[in-house]
Amino acid sequence: MPASSPSPSPSGHLHRWSMLPVVLVAMFMAQFDLYVVNVALPVLQHELDASQASLELIVGGYAFTYAAGLITGGRLGDHYGHRNVFLIGMLLFGVASLLCGVAQTSAQLVAFRLIQGATAAILVPQVLALITRAFPPVERSRALSWFGVTMGVGAVAGQVLGGVLLNVDILGLGWRVIFVVNVPIAVVTVLLGLRILPHHVATGPASFDVLGAMGITASLTSILVPLVMGRSEHWAPWTWICLALSIPLLLVTVVRERRLEHHGGRPIIPLSLFTERAFNLGLGTSIALFASFFSVVFTLTLVMQNGLGISPLMAGLTFAPLGMAFAVASVLAKKQIVQHGPVVIAVGTAIVILGLTALIIVAYGVDVRLSAPMLIGPMILIGFGNGVAVPALIGVVLTTISPQHAGSAAGVLTTAQQFSSAIGIAAIGTVFFAVLGPGKRAGVHAYATALAGASMCSVVLALVGAVMTILLVRIPKRASIDG
Repeated sequence: MPASSPSPSPSGHLHRWSMLPVVLVAMFMAQFDLYVVNVALPVLQHELDASQASLELIVGGYAFTYAAGLITGGRLGDHYGHRNVFLIGMLLFGVASLLCGVAQTSAQLVAFRLIQGATAAILVPQVLALITRAFPPVERSRALSWFGVTMGVGAVAGQVLGGVLLNVDILGLGWRVIFVVNVPIAVVTVLLGLRILPHHVATGPASFDVLGAMGITASLTSILVPLVMGRSEHWAPWTWICLALSIPLLLVTVVRERRLEHHGGRPIIPLSLFTERAFNLGLGTSIALFASFFSVVFTLTLVMQNGLGISPLMAGLTFAPLGMAFAVASVLAKKQIVQHGPVVIAVGTAIVILGLTALIIVAYGVDVRLSAPMLIGPMILIGFGNGVAVPALIGVVLTTISPQHAGSAAGVLTTAQQFSSAIGIAAIGTVFFAVLGPGKRAGVHAYATALAGASMCSVVLALVGAVMTILLVRIPKRASIDG
């Protein structure tokens, strides 16, 4: 029988809010490790004699297993209990991080990063599910907004703190510190989790949908591998074959899942999730905004390091105002999310569009005189807008979902976010390099023009998100947000 939403009580209130930072540590670590290796790539190339292909797999391998495993990870929580899977996932993530930290060759690091991404996929859906199940409707949007804050701050912190950790060189560990730092955090989080995390009765059936898990993983793999590797492989025939195979694989999986659900089974993805209009529109908006945001971060990183020639540490520090703007906006908008969720998303999306427009104007206007400080203003607007929109968006998407589907819904949402980030980077990255043109000696002018072209594509994505947000606002309040 589905667990009901908890009712507010003074003691329960304190317990719920004390557990929140414990579970959010997992989200921060997963996002941090997704981006922290970017600043360490030159060091890894030198010390491990890593090839360009190995470097891309060190970055992309984590993203691949992370995104491909999120839906299965969410269902594991529904089946075996979110608390249990969270604690096991955190332990495994700590072990995988330690393995990354002791890797002796680039091949070992690639393998351990694949494992680390898979453990993050087990861990992250439980964060959203535990929040959804522990908090009553009146508090849930506010709690979920902190998930959005943590996601954004963790991503930017990976860029900023990664450079700091490498420069400080704690205990002479060099690049290894960016992985080893996770180990004590994981141990402390597990110890706190054993004491604080609530117990919920698992809602899964006697058997786990293994075929469904295999089907969705194969489908996602056939999409993700070409997206992660396509540009470096010059979009070789095998990348297009994989993308083509993903369509029948996905169709077969969906048909099987629909049939299983129709006969009373528990599929890996409950298709009944997609009967909620607020969930669908929120998911679509999330896809558009994440594709827009992370493609901008990707292109700005290229412009700073390759076009302007600044160091990875300085590039990371240049992103700090964006991260601070995201965090400040998230806190300021938090009180408005509960009562005006979809409207808050619309306001945030409008600010994002304004920031992207400013970025285009700067890139086109200053031309060969482009410098990192000139990018900070538009970046602050982009960070602030996403800080307003993203936390509210997560609350709107998940507050209509029943507790027994919390893990699955969290898996679908986080998978969509990771996929849209990969698709945005692949598609807009292609535009960026097409405008940049061939050759490794492109000047500031070429990079400024490429940035403007890529940012125009990001504006289009943000506009798509804005249209869906308008539709979301028109849904009656009770159906779209808790309150």
